[in-house]
Amino acid sequence: MATIKPFRAIRPTKDKVAFVASRSYEEYQEDELQSILKFNPFSFLHIINPGFKFEKSITGKERFKLVRNRYLEFLEDTVFEKDESPCFYLYEITNTNFKSLGLFCATSVEDYRSNTIKKHEDTIEKREVLFADYLKTVGFNAEPVLMTYKDDIVIASILEKEIQKDPTYNFTTTDKVKHQLWKITNEETIGVLQDNFAKMDALYIADGHHRSASSNLLAKELSAVNKEHSGSESYNFFMSYLIPESEVKIYEFNRMVRDLNGLTKEEFLIQLDTIYRIEKKEDGIYKPSKKHHFSMYLDGEFYSLYLRKKVYQFTDSLSKLDTQILYKTILEPILGISDLRNDKRISYGYGKYNLIKMKDNIDSGSFAVGFGLVPITVAEIKAIADAGLVMPPKSTYIEPKLRSGLTIYEI
Repeated sequence: MATIKPFRAIRPTKDKVAFVASRSYEEYQEDELQSILKFNPFSFLHIINPGFKFEKSITGKERFKLVRNRYLEFLEDTVFEKDESPCFYLYEITNTNFKSLGLFCATSVEDYRSNTIKKHEDTIEKREVLFADYLKTVGFNAEPVLMTYKDDIVIASILEKEIQKDPTYNFTTTDKVKHQLWKITNEETIGVLQDNFAKMDALYIADGHHRSASSNLLAKELSAVNKEHSGSESYNFFMSYLIPESEVKIYEFNRMVRDLNGLTKEEFLIQLDTIYRIEKKEDGIYKPSKKHHFSMYLDGEFYSLYLRKKVYQFTDSLSKLDTQILYKTILEPILGISDLRNDKRISYGYGKYNLIKMKDNIDSGSFAVGFGLVPITVAEIKAIADAGLVMPPKSTYIEPKLRSGLTIYEI
């Protein structure tokens, strides 16, 4: 039984929303970031980069306090406004590749604890604690957790009916992405949506494992010191964006390794031959086309690698995952990479032209070998989560990527 709640969002005013909403901070190149901070006073980036005002790089708890100050200034200057009553927020993103229609809502930390909200990635305790401290200090959350749910005819029909109405927001950003948002205020509609989500066995985190874990950690801390804790307090929930499985877009992360772990090219290929059937490809860029099948770029040439299934045994859903297969058959035993998250010898890439970028990096001598994979599916993510297992790092690059500052959840 999945619990979702409407909430009173802090939102940009209609005339400023296109200026406020920003991509994730990490997505900006330094020159682009500085240009936006200099020429767009309404950008949400001013809130999360408060040191710009003082021409100083500020970190730690001092930064958290200044983030809070900038947020209050946006409220005082009526860049932001707060809705009068709790709402669901229907949000559609449209670009050249795909369209997604989902629901901003508050989801329950209790569901997270009971595994009704399911995970497929490990979190790092240090990052959990840091972000929980950040949330406690700033008092709001502007980056929702992206979750997916099984396609539902009733929910889809309600959402389709809602988008026939005039949107509250309708704007296009400079990356040619169209954004539309509708407020769902009707109590009966809200109730029907809640009832239908309550019939679901689970919601699955697609992106935002650390955000949800940190919200859970903060809820434990605040409930422990609240003598009148009831479970209905805002800290018992966190903001999420829910989309049906059919509207999740998953891309692969390719892998590049800086050296062959002391092996010659011939020695490396001989070791690979034990586990893979290897074929050299003569026709330029080569991309794998199916599961358990990889492309490899080595010494100016592309190869296809077909897993010898009589050598490698499938034991569970994790063992069938291509990123796990690559790790267990090549990266760890042959190339000596055991820590996929922290080893500096391995790097990851994603995107439409990533195989070309991988080739260029290897041709330049920055890396020795690269591996291309096919994208992981939603079904595989669910199987891993249902089994309580964890994917290797950088297994999925998932879209949609949501804008910060579009809806804000106060804690």
